[in-house]
Amino acid sequence: MSTLYTPFHYDFVGSFLRPAELRQARADYADGKITREQLTAVEDRCITDLVGKEKALGYHAITDGEFRRQAWHLDFMWGFSGVSHHATDKGLPFHDEQAMIDDTYLVGKLALEETHPFIHHFQFVKQFEDENTVVKQTIPSPAQFLAQMWMPFNRKYTLNYYTKVEDLCSDLVACYKKVIQQFYDAGCRNLQFDDCTWGMLVDPDAPRFYGVDRKGLEAVKEMFLEVNNAAIEGHPADMVINTHVCRGNYHSTYANRGAYNTIAAYLFAKENVNAYYLEYDDERSGGFEPLAEVSGNKKVVLGLVTTKRGELEDKDYIKQRIEQASHYLPLDRLCLSPQCGFASCEIGNKLSEEQQWAKLKLVKEIAEEVWGK
Repeated sequence: MSTLYTPFHYDFVGSFLRPAELRQARADYADGKITREQLTAVEDRCITDLVGKEKALGYHAITDGEFRRQAWHLDFMWGFSGVSHHATDKGLPFHDEQAMIDDTYLVGKLALEETHPFIHHFQFVKQFEDENTVVKQTIPSPAQFLAQMWMPFNRKYTLNYYTKVEDLCSDLVACYKKVIQQFYDAGCRNLQFDDCTWGMLVDPDAPRFYGVDRKGLEAVKEMFLEVNNAAIEGHPADMVINTHVCRGNYHSTYANRGAYNTIAAYLFAKENVNAYYLEYDDERSGGFEPLAEVSGNKKVVLGLVTTKRGELEDKDYIKQRIEQASHYLPLDRLCLSPQCGFASCEIGNKLSEEQQWAKLKLVKEIAEEVWGK
């Protein structure tokens, strides 16, 4: 088993653009032209090729690119009893575009009665670990799961089974503790909570999203902090749990804007993760000042290179940004990555695979010049 732990000075969030062969196979499966076994064979082949490319570029973290998922978060939710979904007819509002991801909601009490399907996904990638690489498993945060089921647009379904949010949180935490243990037993030592809830909470329209006033928004922040920490509490000591925070990533569009200032006292000071992968690729993320709130010896991975456009960033400019961030957190606790995945959903962002790999090559080059090889 690899003994490496994320984050690394050059890193990435987790998802990658789906190859044309995989996109076609998933479409053929949806149309009934191929079997589930045939689709799995294509997925396996494409993931094997992806891991080879991750290794060839010299990255220490490896992932399956989320190639077996429709969306970065929803497929994970579908692995629990009590959750159902169907194709959406209107999607979610993003900047200039609707995110056409499945409507996902409760049809019963939450439970994890069997091995979660993602455990098998992890085990396939685990075989490729070596002395230089380690698998990083990405899943949505407990807060993201809670938001999906408790936000106004879905609460009508949830209230059929949970009249009190505290009871929903209790079952949700129990499910996460089970799945974290399942990952651990399968050999996972690097888990990443992907979390857009904090990105929504900084938006000027956040009270409307959650159906509360400004005072009520503070209670939502406290609730999300508590459910994340409750799920993490008691996890195996030799398992690292990090988190990634962004403001939406669908087909190169975004959902929210706002600086980290209003959530730093919750997220940075009190969430019990090992490191934060933070979106910082444009003005929507604000300045680095909130990084002063990062507690203990926790690390921050600066998402300074965008995945939303193919044009390469100026290397000197990125170095200047890293230097600016080091005024608030020591350089040895900083790392560099793209700001989000390249394909949080199957549709992917508006850049080519060649541009994707050029972005990652740039991240590695800058990191080695800043921190050394």
